[in-house]
Amino acid sequence: MAAFSPRLGMVRRVYRERPRSTHPGMAAGSGVMSDQDTFERILASLYDAMLNDAHWPATSALIDEACGLQGNALGVGEGPKDDVQIISVGLYYRGERHEDLEREYLDIYHPIDESVPRFRQLPDSRVVRTVDLYTEQELKTSPTYNELLSRASGQDGLNVRLAEPDGSHIAWVSADPVAPDGWGFPQLMLLKGLLPHIRQFVRIRQALAGAGALDASVTELFDNPRIGVIHLDRRGQIVAANDRARTILRYGDVLSDRGGVLRARLPADHNRLERLVAAALPTSSAVAVSGSMLLRRTTMLPPFVVHIKPVVAPQMDFGARRVAALVLLVEPGRQARIDPSLVAETLGLTPAESQIAVWLTEGKTVREIAVETGRQESSIHWHLRQIYHKQGLFRQADLVRLVLSLAEFA
Repeated sequence: MAAFSPRLGMVRRVYRERPRSTHPGMAAGSGVMSDQDTFERILASLYDAMLNDAHWPATSALIDEACGLQGNALGVGEGPKDDVQIISVGLYYRGERHEDLEREYLDIYHPIDESVPRFRQLPDSRVVRTVDLYTEQELKTSPTYNELLSRASGQDGLNVRLAEPDGSHIAWVSADPVAPDGWGFPQLMLLKGLLPHIRQFVRIRQALAGAGALDASVTELFDNPRIGVIHLDRRGQIVAANDRARTILRYGDVLSDRGGVLRARLPADHNRLERLVAAALPTSSAVAVSGSMLLRRTTMLPPFVVHIKPVVAPQMDFGARRVAALVLLVEPGRQARIDPSLVAETLGLTPAESQIAVWLTEGKTVREIAVETGRQESSIHWHLRQIYHKQGLFRQADLVRLVLSLAEFA
């Protein structure tokens, strides 16, 4: 188990391996499915959810079943460690979402949760038990631990923070294990093995949200002018590219088309790009995995963000040149201008509320909006609550999606 020392401010982990089961699909005493097929099923479901988060409940349920969890929660925040603003959260128990518990935690318990400051200081990808984020005294007195987590089956959960270079933070939290004897070594290994793929899932969802392409199919993404889309076949050859991608390839300051193969401008970048393509299109029985990287440019402009995602073919293709991997080229800061007056008129918002909604959609944080307007952050949050109430929303991600839909319509 993991132990938290408040005095030293550090986490030490001591996990003990349990004996392996002779059953081919289960680990002894843990309720966790440990075979390779299960892992690949989770990844395939996760890749479907990358393009359409309607698949996330099924993916979450599959993770619960495979890892022996009662449920799990995925949250995203942004800002410095000491002032992270939560912008998205989803709590699912075997595929069923519990928005009542989400709202209760965010509105009542999160501001007084003693574990939050410690969680924010955790090293990237460190898995820590919930009980180890509280002191011995807090385990007896904390309202969050003794009230909410008791009802939410989360007192013996696991917590991990995934930090991103852009200042965003991903929180992945599991509920209690199904097995009565607690956490087993195979469960922990499977959960840890999923961490880079959960990170990649959030990255691609954020990229698509920024481009106004949430829940678009592989084909529909081609029509989006704000994101470069390239289809690769099983050999890594370019099958097709949308207008935005062709413009990027033609300009050649970051990426080019050399005989039907993608080539990065800088040798070091190209070597890494080749590794990402090879990982998404393995020639052996290895699992195809998604990956991301930055591609530097010849100018002083910000680098491009490149995401490469496998595409699963559900039926036989008889050797056809099908799409086997999807490449997304995202240019930071390239966003369509959204008219606040259109947002105000369509959604029935005040000018201040519509401007805040537009700024959030364009990527500004609550802190940046407060600085720009000369207001307190609490004032911006108050306006956000007014917007949510008027539109029947609960998450910033839903607001961004709504505003982007207006921009696309306009």
